[in-house]
Amino acid sequence: MDQSLLRSYLATVYEFPSLTGPLRTSLDGDIVTDASSLPELLQRPFAVLTAFNPRSMLLPRKVNEARHQVMRDLLILGVYRVEACVGYEEDPEGTWREPSWLVHGMDRDEAIAFGRVFRQNAILTCKNARPEIIVTDPTCDDIGKTYVGNWRVRS
Repeated sequence: MDQSLLRSYLATVYEFPSLTGPLRTSLDGDIVTDASSLPELLQRPFAVLTAFNPRSMLLPRKVNEARHQVMRDLLILGVYRVEACVGYEEDPEGTWREPSWLVHGMDRDEAIAFGRVFRQNAILTCKNARPEIIVTDPTCDDIGKTYVGNWRVRS
């Protein structure tokens, strides 16, 4: 995977829903030695999936929204609990925002399959309180290649 693309994935700020309000986090933190110090959501298994802009190709808003809705419907039919979340660049002048789905309890292999079907470069999963960027596009790298990050909770 291109190093600048990987850096942007690791620095992306994710805004997740939580009981105490939006939880803002990224994958560019320091190693966490005590996972119990993380917010509860980040200690549980989940995947973050999107259908927007396959292979980084900008699509019209209506096309992206239709694809994203189809993904949500398939996830719900798969009996997953799904919540809306968003990834964005922290730069105040940045304009990139990508709606995503927080999919509770989804395993790695199924998340990779969704990423491949919807032609995403990579997906985000969390297992054992460790976030991972996993390649799902063979033109970026080997499918399933994993880049491990560390949670950084942002204010």
